Amino acid sequence: MTIADTTRRIGLVVLDMAGTTVTDDGLVERAFAAAAAELGVLPGSPEHAEQLAHVRATMGESKISVFRHLFGDEERAQRANAAFEKAYAQLVDAGHCAPVPGARAAVERLRAEGRTVVLTTGFARPTQDAILTALGWTDLADLTLCPADAGRGRPYPDMVLAALLRTGAVAAVQDVAVAGDTSYDMLTGRRAGASIVAGVLTGAHGETALRDAGATAVLASVADLPDLIAEYEAEHRAADGTAEYAS
Repeated sequence: MTIADTTRRIGLVVLDMAGTTVTDDGLVERAFAAAAAELGVLPGSPEHAEQLAHVRATMGESKISVFRHLFGDEERAQRANAAFEKAYAQLVDAGHCAPVPGARAAVERLRAEGRTVVLTTGFARPTQDAILTALGWTDLADLTLCPADAGRGRPYPDMVLAALLRTGAVAAVQDVAVAGDTSYDMLTGRRAGASIVAGVLTGAHGETALRDAGATAVLASVADLPDLIAEYEAEHRAADGTAEYAS
């Protein structure tokens, strides 16, 4: 039995925002329509339908990466991204933004248990800040990160690893839990080496897609995450006790 086994505890929890802790309610697709219009792609056209399908499939990915794929050159991608972020911020300002039921209580419980909580997003920093302000969440988590803060967005592991490095909350990636509503969230967590990679069913992707992307558990909501972490730790304590007795 190793030291890591006897001290196994989830000390860092990295949570996605839209679809996981914050209700999406179709805002991404509505903001995408504004971005597409900026580039002359009309609703109802075959091109628009094809692009919307890609947006749905890549929910969770850094939005600028999505627009680079859709529009090719950097200037067009940046124009689309700026239009998207502006439209999304306007929707948030208009009141189309709400927490997933139980999300705030879950974060507060996790922090009360001594865990560090980091909120991450595929949006740019101004949009992330607008959401946090609208919800009154500016001080809810220990840290908030967007792709520009870490290097690359999802599905790369950068934001999870940046959360570990910036907070210093844990000594090993195995002591990290990641939760999100998309396949890209699951890939990010697995690539970062997190022991818990939990999919939630309040956002873009269903259970099959989440498990196929590597989810270690699928939950109805992020509200269930604290209990999942507690169960994980209890199982490890029990396993460690059995191993110690056997030795």
